[in-house]
Amino acid sequence: MAIDDSGTAPATGIMGRRRIAQAVDPTRKAFFWLSAFYVVYCARPEDWIPGLSYFPLAKITALLTMWAFFNAMGRTKRTFKDIPLEGKLLLAMIGLLFVSGFLSPVWKGGAVSHTIDFSKVFIAWILTFLLITTFSRLKKIIYIQTASVAVICFVSVIKGYSRPRLEGVLGGIYSNPNDLAFAIVLTLPFALAFLLTSRSGITKVTWIIGMLGMGVALILTASRAGFLNLIISGTVTLWHFGVRGRRLYLIAATGFIGVLLMVTAGGKLYDRFTALSGHSATEESAYESYEARKYLMVRAIDGLEQYPIFGIGVMNFETYSLNWHEVHMTYLQVAVEGGIPVLILYLMFFGRAFKNLRVLRKAEKQLDAEMVLFVGALHSSLIGFIVGALFAPEGYQFFPYFAVAFTAVLLQINREQAAEPGPAPPPKKPRHLLEVYGNYGRAGAITPVR
Repeated sequence: MAIDDSGTAPATGIMGRRRIAQAVDPTRKAFFWLSAFYVVYCARPEDWIPGLSYFPLAKITALLTMWAFFNAMGRTKRTFKDIPLEGKLLLAMIGLLFVSGFLSPVWKGGAVSHTIDFSKVFIAWILTFLLITTFSRLKKIIYIQTASVAVICFVSVIKGYSRPRLEGVLGGIYSNPNDLAFAIVLTLPFALAFLLTSRSGITKVTWIIGMLGMGVALILTASRAGFLNLIISGTVTLWHFGVRGRRLYLIAATGFIGVLLMVTAGGKLYDRFTALSGHSATEESAYESYEARKYLMVRAIDGLEQYPIFGIGVMNFETYSLNWHEVHMTYLQVAVEGGIPVLILYLMFFGRAFKNLRVLRKAEKQLDAEMVLFVGALHSSLIGFIVGALFAPEGYQFFPYFAVAFTAVLLQINREQAAEPGPAPPPKKPRHLLEVYGNYGRAGAITPVR
């Protein structure tokens, strides 16, 4: 029986009057709107495309994704019963943050409101796990995130080249130069993976240009935390792709490009590192920033000692700090605002991601070459986050949570592929034609004629 391009079996004499159902993936529409949500969240088109700021694009795409998913429920490959432990840990963490908000000694309304905003990551996380059922879909979502960050870098450099550290060029997660640098570092390993898996020369050149733009934007942010994060994440990336993947040319190329970028655009970053000694006449503000961060960390430890169980509420540390700044360390940020139980769940959540990757790396022989590359990219990105979180307040940025979801999706895809039945063995060929009709299931019932 043939199947035409529309996915429907055409009528034949054998099929007669039987109705043939169209072969359509029930989650296709939901995945389309999930992809649209990723575009809106990662690319923030409302910040740089005129007219789009009047529409709540994130809410629209999220609602359409949920609507399409619920319409497909009962026919999906995965159900809520398949949600892994890390999803449940994230839900428990958000639940405790709500309790923290309602009990906040600083500002209950603000803490609850910010927790509601952050809780949207759980919806995105669950839909990501339930709707991305193939490796090709996973690549599309990672592609959207990576390409979006590359576009954001070019927009930021073009619109804000004259603005110090590209601060405030765009809104949301890219408004702060440290946050922009953080997003770039978390995404660069994926860009390199796409470069290495591309077969078209034009596509390879496009990714090279995109990575150069990301590097320029990172240097222009003059983010010390972002630069240190880049060194750690870049080292792990080169280990996976260059050493283990036997592409030693990547190490030489990365070193050359890094030196070139620092020489041409790294003056501000160099001054900020020099200012750590307190003897820089050109960058006194950087030393003041360093001293201020020390004060904020001490203040956060004081808050944790006073409110160790439920904390002071999401985003309330700015008020509690007395100088309207966040503590520049993610783990202290989560602990002082959510309490020690939330910090434990937070660490367990990201620990699950590394466990997923460990399982996948042990099964590398069963994975194809592209999967191996993206396992390495995810590992590099998460290592970059874990280290970078020591220097930046990134507890509520969605990108790291998405990376954990990608590890869970990749592991689930691998398990589902391993559980699929293999091709059926060919039927045994009878020794003689008469055996087909005469043995009635009994071996040796008829002796072949010689």
